[in-house]
Amino acid sequence: MQLSTLAERLDNRLDTDAYADVDASPNGLQVGPEEMAVEHVAFAVDAAAATIDAAADAGADALLTHHGLVWGGLDRVTGRDYGNIAALVENDLALYVSHLPLDGHETLGNAAGLADHLDLDADSREPFGALGPVTIGQRGRASEAYSVPELRERLSDLDTDEREPHVLDFGPEEIRDVAIVTGSGVDWLGEAADAGVDALVTGEGKQQVYHEAREAGVNVFLAGHYATETFGVENLAGLVSEWGLQTTVLSHPTGL
Repeated sequence: MQLSTLAERLDNRLDTDAYADVDASPNGLQVGPEEMAVEHVAFAVDAAAATIDAAADAGADALLTHHGLVWGGLDRVTGRDYGNIAALVENDLALYVSHLPLDGHETLGNAAGLADHLDLDADSREPFGALGPVTIGQRGRASEAYSVPELRERLSDLDTDEREPHVLDFGPEEIRDVAIVTGSGVDWLGEAADAGVDALVTGEGKQQVYHEAREAGVNVFLAGHYATETFGVENLAGLVSEWGLQTTVLSHPTGL
């Protein structure tokens, strides 16, 4: 498959253009000649030296990541940027990136995958985490109520690199209604409180969320940025495999 064809298929499936005005990441093809042939795609959460090297060692033609190399424009190619881009070019390895589109996609996205992991009823799910005209999360109702310890234990099953989820247990003891924004999602605590959910599940927190959660009466589960964002790339690996390409999923947890 030609790289341009792969990128176009992914852009269309993920509705990449809808996020262009709200995402600091230039999503889509970030590095690589559009006319190159692609037979093998590697998938990882982060584009970094470790994953670029692992993709090259696996013999991949392209690396697809959630977090790319460029954020808000690239003025100079020096230092770490130069090293990583040089490694991609030297290994004839293209880079495709999907940041917020892969958070918010209703079936392939990180939030959707985490909702599946938590057994939230499919019929109860709806978009959550408004960001301008798009959303980056999901909200749903658990098939069976969780206690706070039970939900924490369920989240500890993620690829946390032995990091236990941190819990701000300021909400109800019985948890049924859950809002999810993966990665760094505590900025949507206000939306979660307004929606009347029992818990907000996200990756990492900020100092002020302690007081905000306490005053709002909402449980907040911080399960790890990396750990909550493995679902999207794994789902895309399955999709690309259906398109007839060889795929490799690279695991490189950060513990954060």
